[in-house]
Amino acid sequence: MDLVASAINFKQAQLASRVQYAVAAKILNQQEQVGASVLKLIDAAGKGATQAGDALVASATGLGGSLDTYG
Repeated sequence: MDLVASAINFKQAQLASRVQYAVAAKILNQQEQVGASVLKLIDAAGKGATQAGDALVASATGLGGSLDTYG
């Protein structure tokens, strides 16, 4: 009977291990997606700040206010 119990315990441990690996993989995948989203958000915020800064500098310095468009 001990041999059967040992085999059953081994299979239960093997199944529990597979479940734990699957959960860990899912968590890591989710964290990777969150990290990629955060990087996109930071990149978008940086681009927005750069474009807003360029417009602010142009308006503050009057850049482009005296262009000769009639050539």
